Amino acid sequence: MLKIEVLIEDKDRLGEGPLWDVEEQRLYWIDSYGPAVHSCDAQGRDVKHWSVPEPIGSMALRKQGGAVVSLRSGFHFLDFASGEVTRINETQPGELRPRLNDGKVDRQGRFVAGSMDYEERDGVGKLFRLDPDLSLHTLDTDIICSNGPCWSPDGKTFYFADTSRNVIYAYDYDTETGDVRSRRIFTTFDKLRGYPDGATVDAEGYVWSVEVYSGRLIRFDPEGVVDRIVGLPVQSTTSMIFGGPDLDIVYVTSMARPMGNEYHREREAGCLFAIHGLGVRGLPEPRFAG
Repeated sequence: MLKIEVLIEDKDRLGEGPLWDVEEQRLYWIDSYGPAVHSCDAQGRDVKHWSVPEPIGSMALRKQGGAVVSLRSGFHFLDFASGEVTRINETQPGELRPRLNDGKVDRQGRFVAGSMDYEERDGVGKLFRLDPDLSLHTLDTDIICSNGPCWSPDGKTFYFADTSRNVIYAYDYDTETGDVRSRRIFTTFDKLRGYPDGATVDAEGYVWSVEVYSGRLIRFDPEGVVDRIVGLPVQSTTSMIFGGPDLDIVYVTSMARPMGNEYHREREAGCLFAIHGLGVRGLPEPRFAG
């Protein structure tokens, strides 16, 4: 039976980037405009918080401990014990409008994250790859609002959304080098109600995308055809991940900040949700190897 519950009642201005770590059996997520990193166990207990000095777009845990975070200006390390944030590199120095946004780690331990236009209007964003040796590589350009990076189960197809263009792209992904090629449209949201935001791939190879401004999870088959739609209590949903001991609980973030000029009518806007009973399992998220 499908069950949707509020796991964390504390409201994030812009909750994003949920990440389930199989080693710790803990959930991490961020408040982009907190700006902060949060963590709890599978039941929403033992909540912890770390403040960061700039708006944050995403995070990944490191194999050697701590995290790598994509802040407005670039990639940084976060030490959980001290709370110290150390810059690795700037991604678009001297440019005022882009900020790093959504990101995830590939099966080989590389961190891929894209930037977005603060005004969500022009293609000033780029797609970056941070390698374990901390070298920075540009994979794509002309992006308005980067979101939803994720990989097929074999790691050979990379999915990535430009929210403002209402499209999810698919690329061929070179698992040896981390390079991308042959970008094509995987699916569009033109006939749906909202826009593609955070995303993940389940164990069956289906792509799940959070439909922002609509409050729905959309499951696409590997050909990009809608397979299933799951409604949620708020329109302001932003991102999702499979987690829990069996990777069968879906954790969904949301935002309390206004959607454009409209304030949220739902009292749960900004809360963290847990969905049980979907009958689908996710894949373990790798840690950054650097």
